[in-house]
Amino acid sequence: MGHIHEECGVFGIYTKEPRDVATDVYYGLFALQHRGQESAGIVVCDDGVFSVYKDVGLVNDVFDEKAMKMLGQGTMAVGHVRYGTTGTDGRLNAQPIVVNHIKGRMALAHNGNLTNSAVLREKLELSGDIFHTTSDTEVISYITTEKRLAAPSVEAAINQAMYELEGAYSLVFMSPTKLIAVRDPHGFRPLCYGSLPGGEGYVIASESCALDAVGAKFERDILPGEILVFDKSGIRSIRNHCGEEPRSMCVFEYIYFARPDSKIDGCSVHEARIRAGQFLAEEHPVDADVVIGVPDSGLDAALGYSMRSGIPYNIGFIKNKYIGRTFIAPGQSSREDQVRKKLNPIASVVEGKRVVLVDDSIVRGTTCARIVKLLREAGAVEVHMRVSAPPFINPCYYGTDIDSHEHLVAYSHTIDEIAKIIDVDSLGYISVENTKKIAATEGCTGFCTACFDGKYPTETRYASKKNRFEEKISANHYGGGSSEQ
Repeated sequence: MGHIHEECGVFGIYTKEPRDVATDVYYGLFALQHRGQESAGIVVCDDGVFSVYKDVGLVNDVFDEKAMKMLGQGTMAVGHVRYGTTGTDGRLNAQPIVVNHIKGRMALAHNGNLTNSAVLREKLELSGDIFHTTSDTEVISYITTEKRLAAPSVEAAINQAMYELEGAYSLVFMSPTKLIAVRDPHGFRPLCYGSLPGGEGYVIASESCALDAVGAKFERDILPGEILVFDKSGIRSIRNHCGEEPRSMCVFEYIYFARPDSKIDGCSVHEARIRAGQFLAEEHPVDADVVIGVPDSGLDAALGYSMRSGIPYNIGFIKNKYIGRTFIAPGQSSREDQVRKKLNPIASVVEGKRVVLVDDSIVRGTTCARIVKLLREAGAVEVHMRVSAPPFINPCYYGTDIDSHEHLVAYSHTIDEIAKIIDVDSLGYISVENTKKIAATEGCTGFCTACFDGKYPTETRYASKKNRFEEKISANHYGGGSSEQ
């Protein structure tokens, strides 16, 4: 536990006739809220006129009745929920980004993390571009706008821009007449589309659960490297960049980020987590009385562990749904106080029992130690920790908020040392080899596991810290790549 911060979520809708597309996007973003809780935004297009509203906060806080009325009706809209991996939080970096230029307006929502944004930004600044945010999403918008000056269409400009972008990006673009979905050639982050009932239009979303939220039928995932264009002519696929790179879907999408009711690249997230738990039971068996999971992303893996081991599964914690995610707390001590407010053990389940505790990850170890302490206070006689991800030992440059080794307990401690730190009787992680098998299907065969094994799919020499554009003058803030949602 002590969780990694999420990705962002993107959503787009194209309809043949004007309708209340803002409400559709609202429900779509609500389904993607788990991917980002810092800010939310919606841009609606009504016959080429863009209406924009975005602010810090959760979806249902940002979009009150007044905001929704202001957005009005239209035929297209783009939405975004943000947890930033380049740039700090706040309204400044809220998305979607809207750009006005000589070839027309453009809105852009981005999930991912460019590894070469610092190099691109420096190039743009030296040519006279002025940046208003600290996110690499603005870098993408500028590169695309630059290409648009000579390109015959916005999709052609995006196609050209992709030759310069490195790293992870799942994008939704909106021009006055087109909605466009883009996925990087590695396919690091998920992106799919569906159709509305009665042929009314189409929806693009980070996860299939958001299609369900608006009654759209899942059609397929956007291919790695694909540009998919929705306009009055129908749907067009541009695949110049498909097959350029080996597929490298972030395996942590299946372990933690995505909602269990989503399906990504042909694989059910719920089933992937069940398999992770089953692998854990095979790799790290133990004599115990009950298996419990840490809500929410540890529950499916705990069920899988129980299924394979034969040890009964039970609900060990009640989660207070009205407490914000623990990483929102400003300091570690405050974060630990939040744990008790958020999770409460069911004493009758664990008292006098040897407990297998399953969670999706251990990052710092401090939050996990607090959870173990809660179990022991509730009467657990043994606590055996099982983790459905391998040890985090490397930074991630593709969209998660691990930009250095500094806070990774597994980087500087052995498994036995971590077990002592979090006060468990035994500790077992799933192997990297089996992690790659949890979501192996015909449509999803390649994964990025760099945070576990250091095998990065792209060049990372320019990548650097999340908040490097906000570092103090005394810091060396301008020496490498970037990040963002």
